[in-house]
Amino acid sequence: MTAFICVTCGTQYAPGEAPPERCIICVEERQFVAPTGQAWTTLKRLQGSHMPVFRYEEELMAVGMAPAFGINQRALIVPSEGGNILWDCISLVSDAMVDLINGIGGLKAIAISHPHYYTTLVEWSRAFGGIPVYLNEADRQWVTRPDSSIVLWEGDTLEIAPGVTLVRTGGHFDGGTVMHWATGAGGRGALLSGDLLQVVPDRKHLGFMRSYPNLIPLGAEAVKAVAARVAPFPCDAIYGAFWDRVIPTGGGQAMAASVARHIEWLGRPAP
Repeated sequence: MTAFICVTCGTQYAPGEAPPERCIICVEERQFVAPTGQAWTTLKRLQGSHMPVFRYEEELMAVGMAPAFGINQRALIVPSEGGNILWDCISLVSDAMVDLINGIGGLKAIAISHPHYYTTLVEWSRAFGGIPVYLNEADRQWVTRPDSSIVLWEGDTLEIAPGVTLVRTGGHFDGGTVMHWATGAGGRGALLSGDLLQVVPDRKHLGFMRSYPNLIPLGAEAVKAVAARVAPFPCDAIYGAFWDRVIPTGGGQAMAASVARHIEWLGRPAP
């Protein structure tokens, strides 16, 4: 039995004799199936074809893989009083990666922003002794490999360690979640946003989309709701989903300016 991984999005499915006919993540309007058709790989193949990448981004250790694979997000390791927490996930995990992470204190939990980054969450949990993986209940339907390690939390906020709070923003996905790290940015607070709040290349603004590859924007009311849900959590830094997508300071102002800009453009009349 093999746990197949979708090449386009990096999501792993429950073990089977053959891969699924389709990836439920990629056939949905927020993702896509490549012109060459549905393709699958395995973790064992990835361990032979790809290498891990570790480097610091501002205060946090980031974990990625090379060459680029799937959506190509990177994960972040967040320190807390209760131990390190892995924010978001990547498809590659290996003994060497586990050894390195154990060298900086290991992992006590995993939290993932939304289904596009679920990837090999079960493999990651088991690699660190079956640690809990926090996913929002509203996205239960997108779990492709059920496991006892998965904690489906309900509501709009959940503190998973002292000063580390998951905040359901909705928007990109109904259960879309960001993480507030109260001691981040030198105690001024940081948001780890995945691409619920997409840090754009200028590193001064955020984007709000239902689909990034298919260019479906969020409507004004949805963006206002996202802004309202993160407003109680002060942040100076915002860590996006991809390499070098970090707003190191002025995150609160960037959020306000980006929300206002998005809503203004949605409402502009035709020229």
